[in-house]
Amino acid sequence: MSAVKRKAATDQRPSKKAKPTEAKVEPSKEKKPRKSVDSGEKRALKSILQTEERSFPRGGAGPLTALENKQIQAQAERDAKEELETGQQQSLGNEDLFDAAADDSRSRKKRKSDGVKDAKKGKSEAVTRIQGLTYKNLAIGSTVLGRITAITDRDIALALPNNMTGYAKITSISPKVNSKLEQMMLADEEDDEEQGDVDLKELFHVGQWLRALVTATATDPEEGKDKEKAKSKPKKHIELSIEPAATNGGLSADSVATDSTIQASVRSVEDHGLVMDVGLAEAGASGFISKKDLGAAWKLSKAKEGQVMLCLVTGKAGSDDRKVLKLSPDFNKLNGTQSKAPVVSDAPTVDAFLPGTLVDVLVTESGPRGIAGKIMGMLDVTADTVHSNAVGVEDMGKKYKIGSKVKARITYALPQADESRKVGVSLLDHVLALTPASTKLPENASAKLRTQAQDLAQSLPLSLIIDEAKVTEVLSDLGVFLVVSRKEGREERTTKSFAHISQLSDKRIDTLSSASGPYKPDTVHKARVLAYNPIDDIYYVSLKPSVLDQPFLRLDDLAVGQAVKGSVEKLIYGGKTGVTGILVKLSENVNGLVPEVHFSDTRLQRPELKFKEGTEVKARVLSIDSEKRQIRLTLKKTLLEGESDKIWKNYNDLEPGMTSRGTIVSLLDTGAAVQFYGDVRAWLPVAEMSESFIENPKQHFHLGQTVQVTIVSVSPEAGEMKVSCKHGGGEFTSDQQEAWEKLSPGDLVDGTVTEKTADSVILDLDQGLRAILRLGHLVDNSEAKARSAMKRIWIGEKLNNLLILDKHERSRTVVLSNKPSMVKDAAKPGKLIKSFSDARPGVEFHGFVRNITQESVYAEFANGVVGLITKSLLLPGMSSQQSFGLRKDQTLTVWVTDVDLARQRFLLSMREPGQSAQTETSQKRIATESDGDVKNAVDPGIYSMADFALGAVVKARIASVKATQINVRLADNVQGRVDVSEVFDSWDDITNKAAPLQHDKLKQNDTIDVKILGIHDARSHRFLPISHRQGKVPVFELSAKPSRVRDGNDSLLAMDSVKQGASYLAFVNNHSDNCVWANLSPNVRGRVSLMDLSDDVGQLQNVENRFRIGCALQVKVKSVDASSNKLDLAAKENLILKELSVGMVVPARVTRISEHGITVVIAENIVCHVPLVELSDDYDQANPGQHSKNDIVRVCVVGLDLPEKRVYVSLRPSKVLSSSLPVKDAHIAEASQLKPGTIVRGFVKSVPEKGGIFVSLGSRVDALVRISDLSDQFVKDWRSIYEVDQLVQGRVVTVDASSGQVQLSLKRSHVDNDYQPPMTIHDLKQGMTVTGKVRKVEDFGAFVDIDNTQPRLSGLCHRSEVAARRIEDVRKHYSSGDVVKAKVLSVDPGSRKISLGLKASYFSNEAQEISEDESGDESEDVDMEGGVGVEHKSDADGGIEADLSELQELDSDADEAVNAMDVDADIESTVKGGLKTAGFQWGEPDVIRDMAADESEPETTSTKKRKRKPEIKEDRTGDLDKFGPRSDSDFERHLLSQPNNSGLWMQYMAFQLELSEVQKARDIAERALRTIHIRETEEKMHIWVAWLNMEIAYGDEERVEDVFKRACEVQDALEMHERLANIYISAGSLDKADAVFEKIVANKNFRASPDVWYNYATFLMNNLGAAKRARELQSRALKSIPPKESRKLVAKFAALEFHSENGTAERGRSVFEGILSESPLWSSGWDQWVDLERSQVSRVGNDTEAKKEAINKTRTLYERISQQKMKKRRAKFVFKKWLEFEEKEGKEKDVARVKALASEYVAKLAAKGGDEDE
Repeated sequence: MSAVKRKAATDQRPSKKAKPTEAKVEPSKEKKPRKSVDSGEKRALKSILQTEERSFPRGGAGPLTALENKQIQAQAERDAKEELETGQQQSLGNEDLFDAAADDSRSRKKRKSDGVKDAKKGKSEAVTRIQGLTYKNLAIGSTVLGRITAITDRDIALALPNNMTGYAKITSISPKVNSKLEQMMLADEEDDEEQGDVDLKELFHVGQWLRALVTATATDPEEGKDKEKAKSKPKKHIELSIEPAATNGGLSADSVATDSTIQASVRSVEDHGLVMDVGLAEAGASGFISKKDLGAAWKLSKAKEGQVMLCLVTGKAGSDDRKVLKLSPDFNKLNGTQSKAPVVSDAPTVDAFLPGTLVDVLVTESGPRGIAGKIMGMLDVTADTVHSNAVGVEDMGKKYKIGSKVKARITYALPQADESRKVGVSLLDHVLALTPASTKLPENASAKLRTQAQDLAQSLPLSLIIDEAKVTEVLSDLGVFLVVSRKEGREERTTKSFAHISQLSDKRIDTLSSASGPYKPDTVHKARVLAYNPIDDIYYVSLKPSVLDQPFLRLDDLAVGQAVKGSVEKLIYGGKTGVTGILVKLSENVNGLVPEVHFSDTRLQRPELKFKEGTEVKARVLSIDSEKRQIRLTLKKTLLEGESDKIWKNYNDLEPGMTSRGTIVSLLDTGAAVQFYGDVRAWLPVAEMSESFIENPKQHFHLGQTVQVTIVSVSPEAGEMKVSCKHGGGEFTSDQQEAWEKLSPGDLVDGTVTEKTADSVILDLDQGLRAILRLGHLVDNSEAKARSAMKRIWIGEKLNNLLILDKHERSRTVVLSNKPSMVKDAAKPGKLIKSFSDARPGVEFHGFVRNITQESVYAEFANGVVGLITKSLLLPGMSSQQSFGLRKDQTLTVWVTDVDLARQRFLLSMREPGQSAQTETSQKRIATESDGDVKNAVDPGIYSMADFALGAVVKARIASVKATQINVRLADNVQGRVDVSEVFDSWDDITNKAAPLQHDKLKQNDTIDVKILGIHDARSHRFLPISHRQGKVPVFELSAKPSRVRDGNDSLLAMDSVKQGASYLAFVNNHSDNCVWANLSPNVRGRVSLMDLSDDVGQLQNVENRFRIGCALQVKVKSVDASSNKLDLAAKENLILKELSVGMVVPARVTRISEHGITVVIAENIVCHVPLVELSDDYDQANPGQHSKNDIVRVCVVGLDLPEKRVYVSLRPSKVLSSSLPVKDAHIAEASQLKPGTIVRGFVKSVPEKGGIFVSLGSRVDALVRISDLSDQFVKDWRSIYEVDQLVQGRVVTVDASSGQVQLSLKRSHVDNDYQPPMTIHDLKQGMTVTGKVRKVEDFGAFVDIDNTQPRLSGLCHRSEVAARRIEDVRKHYSSGDVVKAKVLSVDPGSRKISLGLKASYFSNEAQEISEDESGDESEDVDMEGGVGVEHKSDADGGIEADLSELQELDSDADEAVNAMDVDADIESTVKGGLKTAGFQWGEPDVIRDMAADESEPETTSTKKRKRKPEIKEDRTGDLDKFGPRSDSDFERHLLSQPNNSGLWMQYMAFQLELSEVQKARDIAERALRTIHIRETEEKMHIWVAWLNMEIAYGDEERVEDVFKRACEVQDALEMHERLANIYISAGSLDKADAVFEKIVANKNFRASPDVWYNYATFLMNNLGAAKRARELQSRALKSIPPKESRKLVAKFAALEFHSENGTAERGRSVFEGILSESPLWSSGWDQWVDLERSQVSRVGNDTEAKKEAINKTRTLYERISQQKMKKRRAKFVFKKWLEFEEKEGKEKDVARVKALASEYVAKLAAKGGDEDE
């Protein structure tokens, strides 16, 4: 038979593992290696220099003669001319010049055909493909030259060659910027002073040239899209990094060539220049820009740390380890168009040629598609059509002759799979010159250069429609170049543009012709500008009618306030209202959002009915956010119909008095925020909402309401504006102004009603003046009469004799009153208060209520004059009523009682003069005068309170001495206090620093001299001046300082006299979490941070005891702010960075705790992060959660980085305590400590999307684990296996001490010494027996995947090797997924072919050996339904003769046999063996006995039965009952008769698991639960437990949780929890079992059971070995269980100490002693204890001494029991047990002694009366 093609052996597996760099190449390119470079078209002229470049002598003659050169040049000119005439051009590599997706399929077809043509030609010469930069060939790791086009708060946008744009995030700028961002985050966490924000606009400018590294080239499809969209290509997005370390290619200082360009960031700003970070391989390498080399674009005074510049290397200096590069960013030096341009003519390595560097290129190819050449004869470079300036050039061969040299600047470098680089250059003038922005040009710049800079500033706006664009050149497969003419002044200038072939027409165009067609040269078209690229200096346009007709292409085409039309695209549902927004489509590329408040002027109940998808709507643009790409629209008619001049979108255009409409977006009790257009918002105070009083704005306004407002004030600088809804804000005419000025408060006027509101009446006065009459001013009586009067007023009615109360100048409104009482007073001179002078004491006046407080009422009169009525001066009975029984605007009759001329205030009373005896003022005065005398003054010279004057020295008697003050008595009714700060003059005067006031000179009842300083406010504990005496008995603030009492020093320290840096004596007053408060004087208090308190960690960890309240401190002022009364002190010298050294142990305060580590503060400006690797010497114990915020800890300095101002610290005990405990995980400070082959542990630091993972081995040492080193097996999704902070163990592969790079391997084969590697094809030998799984079955044979092979190997078992007899179709006997055992027949490593055999005869000898050598062991022969049986004996006729008893004996356990076959875990459907959970049996014992181990016995197929001889045929239908079910049909037959037999169901499940049918086993479990009768709860419980066992072995956590929850719902929940815990314990998953027990004790329904706690404690003690946790469980248990059960449970916990290997018997004895001391008559407790002691005797074994000690302890315990009071029955039991013990363990004399004691006890009992207690 011919060989069969075995493609199945490699199905679904890669032939080779792809290299990391290959992942960056488009798959389509890899699949077509035959692709030709020239795509089958006529190629541009090639030079022999391509193959001879390495022999080309620099500066010397070439290998060709002059005649040969002329012939080659003439041939090139002819070829180029032919290409231009016919349009048959070479395929350009930058087909993505416009990057249109529509061109992909056409390009693929063309490339395919081109490859075929080239293959036919059979050319083998090396061809340099002229290709531009495209999105397809732009790979991660590429470096490109870019020019900044936009700067935002979060990133900067760089234009890249060929109309591409990349974005550099703020975190990819420079190390200094990243450091500042970290400091800002820490400052927010520490509540320190606010750090300055990072403003990218201060670091960069538009037009700046930079080199960038590509870090990402695509993003995932947007979330929320449907499945079809999700399958689309990722959104094209280029992410860049401009950090010097990334963009400088990892060069060393020696590899940097002079005159090359290098990217550098400002490290520090010095007086004479800038120190730069160049990011080279050497850590000591740096750069320097002198002040004179900065150039016109940069100013030293404005330079910022972190700024990034592209600089020219002008020289080198310094030693090898401290190399300094001399740099210059000056345009005059970088300019490549000048005669002496800085060209790199020599370089030590080709890696030095990076984007931005100016080079000389030797031209090797030249044509209309661009040029190709070489740098230094080694590096191939290309320039495409645009960057070779080939547009419009008829003969490129003349412009760039072969063999000539041209200046070019490198624009990109792309990494290739062979570790080479594809380099592109540009010959454009502005790229050669690196032309900056026009504002950054030097003063001596030429006119040409200034024009060039202006052109790069994009003179044509985007989206502009150009009426006439003329075609100048046609590229048949790409598009057309056009020229646009425009006038600038008198000159007419032309601008180049390009239209891609996909942007020419709405119809598909496959190719273009320069000879004919609508787009041939000189044709004129209408075009629209789509984009502009300053590097290409080309406008990209579109000629498509659909693009020309669109109203808007971009967000920027819209203007705020513009009226637009669109259609409803989508309704956004959510929230309480249903529809929260409407998405309106304005054009193909522009959508706008209509918020809910802008749906309509009125609230819509069902907006979805009005705005259906596709409905045309008119809208107005509210705001545009260009950074977020968002547009907000409004559909309100009031805003749509508004005039364009009333659209407020800029504060600078607004002035007070202007009116417009706005929308209320926020509503508060104090007012509302009104939004207009753009960012313009205004505040509408509640007082400006209406002419009438509004108590609650929410009752009159609502969110989304449109209001007409008038500007009251506006501040464009602050972006603030205040508006008003009140009318009359406009300018008066001259007549109105004259009438306004004539009106005065107190006058009587007439008015006509023009408007009525709920609370007011609006009137017109003379000359159209506006007035308002509030409801409360209509009458003098109640509110009901006022409302009645309001109803009688009609619009147009004229009201006479209205009193003018006030005039509001701002709103031009007159406030009126119609109160009869006040109108009558206005007619009488002097009866109406209109000014303060009108208020005369004792005179009656009429006013109204203005405001009511809890203690007083404010009364208002005409002209806004207000008086105060105190609570005591109201009418009797009013004080007990709510609001004193008054309401706003209610009429009041009052009398003036007191007038304060100085403060322009007066008091009023509602009581007539004579009713109140005295005012409050007079009462206080009388009380003060009556208490003026002092009683029994200590000082004989004191007679009255007036003698206690400021500065007086008096005698005082000590009443008590406290920690912070001395309480004294000056007299019996006068007290005082002496603060501890006013007792001592100096530090030396204090004898007891810890308790200064505790000494012999200050005792109770002693008399001391004191000086009066002021008053002490006992309520607020503040120092007050002497003038603030309050109450009858003030407390005086005193001083006992000798300098004050004797020397007369009156100066008292105040906050404004405290000087920064000065030293003072302070006393602790209070403790806080992170500081100590201390008093410098009675009125000066400051705080001392814990880190400024002491250097002793022991003191800081116990601050309250070491720095007790009242103790003395010598402090220095760190900072003082008298305005905010803030004072910071320090009791020790501040630690600075330079004072730290490696190995120093210092205190630190924990400020932040996270799962990645903790953050500590060592000093004021020194903040350190302690990672997980520095928390403990054993990484298993590394737990940041054991620390708390503000904890004081010891840290050891393990590293310093002074330039970066970083400190690395450790909390390891071996570092901070010099601990002698073993160090499980050594401290790794540097990579040099590691040696290849060392096994180390670390924490996963990051899991990036590509490349592998990074593991932290030390605070400054990280290791890279490549994807290939993660596992011995292929790992597709390693991010699901490894997570940040995961503890891993690996072996060091390589160490580079110079760069600090470490490579680690986590492979089990590298870490585990017992690891057995998988077999390869070379390990397979003929005759080996292997296991595997059938992967594919054909009629000719079966393909078997062999277990434990890597990569997975497959072998073919031909049908002739399946069985001894002939098999026609193998598919009838085997199916995919069957587990089989096979014999290796042959192995061919060369062709990778493996032949297998499945005949039973191959394994008959093995079966006999197992039966003979391993009696009791059982094996399994695998057989499937209808498969081929395993033969133990065979004959020539192919018949089978087998002893059934032997078969029955050979195989009785199916699970064990399946486990013996180790199936590769890479295949999802593979089963690792039968379900094994220690101790769990799949079936009841009786079922197992009945069903002897026949499940693996092969069934005899019908074919074989027909071939057997007639004489051996017999009826064997009864064998099924004898040997049990062996197929699905057998199990189903048995279940019909035994549906409630859980053992049979579990056997059925196990049978399916043997066949790897896990899902079928789950289905059977479901059937069993449905079939078993509901009363058979125990049977159902067996099924649930079996299912849980199966899911734990084969399923995942989610499935286990699902089955468990379902089981708890129908079974006893507690029992299911305990069963699950036991399953986990049996499976070895102790942590999961622990979690289950925690759930049990946390459930209030379970924790009342003592058994729950005892089971958990037993698990912790025996299984986990956590004796401490088990003992702590006892206290929790006693709080949860019933009190009557407590004693028993404690005894069980004590017994656990005896039983467990981790327990302590002595601890158990102590527990029993405690229990029995409280309950001495508890006989069960004594019996339990003595039984435990007896068990100890048997446990000690052959240890004679230990056994003797255990016997003595048991004997002693029996003696104690026998001495207790016992009844006869109890005594008989005790002595019997004791006698048995002595007979077994004791001697004859011990036995005799027990008998004697028993007889003695019986005699005593008889003497007492039989059975009674003694």
